[in-house]
Amino acid sequence: MSNPTLTVAGLGVRAGGGPLVDDVSFTIDPGERVGLVGESGSGKSLTALAVMGLLPEGLVAQGSVRLAEESTDLLGADERALSKLRGQAMSMVFQEPMSALNPVMRVGDQVAEVLRIHQPGLHRAASRSRAVDLLAKVRLPDPARAARAYPHQLSGGQRQRVVIAIALANDPDLLICDEPTSALDVTVQAQVLDLIVAATSRSNTGLLFITHDLAVVATVCSRVLVMHDGVLVENGPVSDVFRQPRHPYTRALLDAAEPSSPAPTRHLNPTQRPSPTQPDPTPRPDGTRPDGTRPDGTRPDGTRPDGTRRPDPDGLDSAVEPAEPAPHPGPAPVIELRDLSRVYRRPRTSLRSAPSSVPALRDVSFDIASGQRFGIVGESGSGKSTLVRLLAGLDQPTAGSVRFAGRRVDGVPERRLRFLREDLQLVFQDPSGSLDPRMRVGDIVAEPLVAMRDSRLRRTQRSHRTRVDELLAAVGLPADAAERYPHQFSGGQRQRISLARALAPAPKVLVADEPVSALDASVRAQILDLLASLADTFELTLVFVSHDLSVVRQVCDTVAVLHEGRVVELGPTERIFTAPEHPYTQRLIAAVPSVSRALSGTTVHDLTGDKARLEASP
Repeated sequence: MSNPTLTVAGLGVRAGGGPLVDDVSFTIDPGERVGLVGESGSGKSLTALAVMGLLPEGLVAQGSVRLAEESTDLLGADERALSKLRGQAMSMVFQEPMSALNPVMRVGDQVAEVLRIHQPGLHRAASRSRAVDLLAKVRLPDPARAARAYPHQLSGGQRQRVVIAIALANDPDLLICDEPTSALDVTVQAQVLDLIVAATSRSNTGLLFITHDLAVVATVCSRVLVMHDGVLVENGPVSDVFRQPRHPYTRALLDAAEPSSPAPTRHLNPTQRPSPTQPDPTPRPDGTRPDGTRPDGTRPDGTRPDGTRRPDPDGLDSAVEPAEPAPHPGPAPVIELRDLSRVYRRPRTSLRSAPSSVPALRDVSFDIASGQRFGIVGESGSGKSTLVRLLAGLDQPTAGSVRFAGRRVDGVPERRLRFLREDLQLVFQDPSGSLDPRMRVGDIVAEPLVAMRDSRLRRTQRSHRTRVDELLAAVGLPADAAERYPHQFSGGQRQRISLARALAPAPKVLVADEPVSALDASVRAQILDLLASLADTFELTLVFVSHDLSVVRQVCDTVAVLHEGRVVELGPTERIFTAPEHPYTQRLIAAVPSVSRALSGTTVHDLTGDKARLEASP
């Protein structure tokens, strides 16, 4: 029996007096894939950095860390010895590839550099040729061209493939991946996970996969370590730990990762019900149901109750075609989009090149009813963010129209959009980037009230403070939070602050753009529950934008699926998830990792779906 690739015994990390990681012990065998899970602050990344000898200054490691081929303890090794091991015997893939790559150095040269550092006899031409081969192994399309590109010229998934190529360049015995797919779309995530599994299996490399996503671990790894407050609370085979968790913390993580029910049911009166509604399932003698629809959800003329046609199931580029809006008993739409298109002009890059255009949105039409929870899903580049900017009046369409409560938004001067600034508020993905670090939380939440002092929300400073206290309580923060600064809060708490600020002007519509993508499973579940509760309490229309279909299913009652700027599917959430009609929607849903599916035998390769066509996508 071979020695373990990695042996960690009694590892501790301290800062000052208190332990951040305490008495952590585990092994990784050659070719074994081990997942390390836990929430932010649990000590996962510190454990990995201690193994790599990359702890920040001021932190002290104790215990023992050994690689199979090394006789010395890595915690006692000097920087020169560790530098020889990093990139050769052990490598690490970080969460954000743009930060790991040199922005002014071509991709191929960065791959070749790590080869020449650890193989001094390798000539420059040979290292460049080898770099192209490595880019081909990580399945980059046109690897020779990719080698000549700079990092900013590649997509997020392609940049992560480059980082993986660098990490695997010298066939390391150990690969550590720290949240390598948390910022990627589900289909790109599936491809990157499949790549990591294939590469480590081919070279018999031990893998330590760090993540807060239990579904990913269940799909990729054979063994799992669960970390809580710097301590390992469970260690065992994935199937055993996830089927019969012994520790309450593990059970809580699993409950948050796979909620038992989809979008919460709301008890609305008939005038509040959003459209489209689910058809009555009881058939009539002519084969249609009482609402006039056929079993496939369409009317005899081929349209659905939401006024759209069933898409062609054979083509990715076929989009939902708007029909004449069907009358329905629900409230008037609060948002109306008609034939909305946005084309960005790309200037010429040289005297020989011609200007080009990039269509971000193409002929998008749909309505959002008052009180509806409307989800917009799609991959990066599908047009989601462009659509949000158009909804908020922050950009102008190339063609088509946007109406809010019956009033035009497009083509209107900013001074006449005051009504929109009050009635529609945004919550962004990164609360750290949207909160002023120099302002106290109370001032941040009150800022919209001050900015709109000449509007219907005219208030005194005292009434501002009362409103701030009410909003902080509504989002689950204590009143004394108003006197603190954003950096004194966790990521989930900062997102609560963003929600409180968005609610300050009493909007009718809340647009949440990827609000939970950077949060742990349990914190994500709390924010999603809070969003649903706030939508009911404040009678909000919620527009929820995400690439995570499982999150959209928990929150929304209606979903629009965007692909390459077109709406390819639109309808009730449960119909979209249980009977998706468009091939693109089917592949998006199939690519979502699931603990239950993984335990029943689904592999990471199964998530990639039609792999050849997926890899052809940007």
